[in-house]
Amino acid sequence: MTEQNDLVTLVDEEGKEHNFVLLDILNVNDNDYAILLPTEPEFANSEPGGDEAIIFRIVETEEEHTLLAVEDEEEWETVAKAWEEINYDDGEEYDEDDEEEEEDEEL
Repeated sequence: MTEQNDLVTLVDEEGKEHNFVLLDILNVNDNDYAILLPTEPEFANSEPGGDEAIIFRIVETEEEHTLLAVEDEEEWETVAKAWEEINYDDGEEYDEDDEEEEEDEEL
């Protein structure tokens, strides 16, 4: 995984800006996807699977790139699984307890 962690601002249909942290960009089944983490609590846990990260399909035209939120549950699961495989080489799923243990080890 390439460490992206860039701040991305998206504008919704109503013209309101929303900030996200770009976690990664990956290609799955010949489509590019952006994995974004919302910086605003209103978006947390709003996607299938209950994760905070939101998956967007990147649609490229001649003029611009457009990000479309993945709403199809099967597509979302496929991309989420691919991203987990990239990030967790040992095949284990992410567990919040693992993160807490790592923090305790750092102390």
